[in-house]
Amino acid sequence: MNYTKLSLVSLGLAAMGPFVNAQEEGFVLFGDNVAKPAAEEKAVRPISAPFYHEDSFVTTDLRAWYLNHQLGEINGSVDVAALQVRVALTERLQLVAYKDGYTNFKDTDLDKNKGGLLSDGWNDVGAGIKWAFLQDWERQFHMAAGVGYEFGWGDEDVLQDTEEYRFWLSANKGFDKLHLGATVNYLIADDTEANVLGSSDMLTVHLHADYYLTEWLSPVVEVNGYFVQDEGKVGAGLSGVDAVSIGGGEDEDTITGVLGFELRPLGEDFGLRAAYETQLNDDDSLFGYRWTFSAVYEF
Repeated sequence: MNYTKLSLVSLGLAAMGPFVNAQEEGFVLFGDNVAKPAAEEKAVRPISAPFYHEDSFVTTDLRAWYLNHQLGEINGSVDVAALQVRVALTERLQLVAYKDGYTNFKDTDLDKNKGGLLSDGWNDVGAGIKWAFLQDWERQFHMAAGVGYEFGWGDEDVLQDTEEYRFWLSANKGFDKLHLGATVNYLIADDTEANVLGSSDMLTVHLHADYYLTEWLSPVVEVNGYFVQDEGKVGAGLSGVDAVSIGGGEDEDTITGVLGFELRPLGEDFGLRAAYETQLNDDDSLFGYRWTFSAVYEF
């Protein structure tokens, strides 16, 4: 009788085995699913600069974003809603659909109803490939490189319709519950005259730190920098950073600081995040300040 019970228990555990493992693994399109790190060693995904801040991890996930942006050099605000998709092709290759969505300018000095340029419309679409060439889980050290392209399919009424090459390098280092990250992008405007106010080449830098305070809460600090490298054939005299495709001049750099957090009420695979971001330097910019709300679900 005892042997019978033991056999039944063994069969039950064997049947549950694939289900249990599936909860501890990340989805990969080609190849076997990969093991996930312990919850306290998992870095929070970037909570600001959604189009350009990319970490070094290969995941399959959906990220929904909502940004409320109070403009700096002109009055008014901008609302942006977007959905990003990332797919782990292999353990080290990831497809990243990093830019899309809809933008709405409200009550600006350049409102189209007042004879200006700005209204509402669709954003450009950007996608690329990320290669995680270093994945050292034991030392919590990761590095990745990527290349992307922004297709000028967006609307000029929201200062989109600009094509752009993107190259990036990222690094992440963990110290148990503390996680640090950095991303550097070089953006090359494919057609500097496509946008009505011009576009330009830009170097962007993004720094990240988060701490696993509890199983459901991590505070986050980030810093973002946007540095114009070549103002191209047309310059607007100010930078649109990542809000809109305005190139600006070579002296219109923007540095912002971010305070935020991630909540995980339903477990480590689902995060709700909020962030407040403001400009730290005095150079001309459209930035002003911004609230960013996002949700991440990893498969």
